[in-house]
Amino acid sequence: MKYLHTMVRVTDIDASLDFYCNKLGLKEIKRSEHESGRFTLVFLGADENPESQIELTYNWDPEEYSGGRNFGHLAYEVDDIYALCQHLMDNDVVINRPPRDGHMAFVRSPDNISIELLQKGEALPLSEPWASMPNSGEW
Repeated sequence: MKYLHTMVRVTDIDASLDFYCNKLGLKEIKRSEHESGRFTLVFLGADENPESQIELTYNWDPEEYSGGRNFGHLAYEVDDIYALCQHLMDNDVVINRPPRDGHMAFVRSPDNISIELLQKGEALPLSEPWASMPNSGEW
């Protein structure tokens, strides 16, 4: 058995691609438009393991999605959790669970999908403002 991808439905493909690609750093691997079914599929992956992908499903006809947290979360290993969290904050992404321990943080996508960020290797030394930053919202 081989893990292929995780699918999440998105309500705004442009906002989602901005978040996942421009802010989080994933790359678009493949896109397919399905006019008869009125949906678009976009597969994204990280440079270090593009075979583990997230599939964004965009239905052209508006739908209301709820319970995005029900499936759990997506998790990505990162080279420098402090630098990525700062980059995300600088781009107006709320850090819901800051990396107080130098190891783990949580953010949310524009569609309220919980995303866990994990420091590669050992935890980084404790550092401000992260060490004393409180949680914000749900993660």
